[in-house]
Amino acid sequence: MQRSTMDLWVGIFVIAGIGALLVLAFKVGNLGTYSASDSYTVTGSFENIGGLKVRAPVKSAGVVVGRVTDIQFSTDTFDAQVIMSIDSRYQFPKDTFASILTSGLIGEQYIGLAAGGDEALLKSGDKIMKTNSALVLEEMIGRFLFNKASEGDGKEKADAD
Repeated sequence: MQRSTMDLWVGIFVIAGIGALLVLAFKVGNLGTYSASDSYTVTGSFENIGGLKVRAPVKSAGVVVGRVTDIQFSTDTFDAQVIMSIDSRYQFPKDTFASILTSGLIGEQYIGLAAGGDEALLKSGDKIMKTNSALVLEEMIGRFLFNKASEGDGKEKADAD
């Protein structure tokens, strides 16, 4: 009898441990409590989205106000169309600025919204006109090396004269 009681408690602790791991996995995977039931969708065009993924947060002043619902490539303009679902509690002006930002040095990427001053508000289906693409570390390093190489060429020519 005592053995079956011990087995029962071990089973309860194993199930609790598995439940805790599932909750942790949902938190890490951005599958938290945000619900898109009462929301509106807006679209933004970006030249480069870097590592932005579907379900990435949309933040304003550090507060999660929505999620990225879809990312598509436009063959007309050759850029990325990012569709965002914004909670209807948060209304943004039409001249809102959307940027792809990174949390921390190598953290996840998210969309940051900076509200403008227009009195007209974004509605479902509207397009955010002012966007800023992601900074890609490889491109920045390439530009830096190219600039250093071109500075070196100019210095060598001056020394030769």
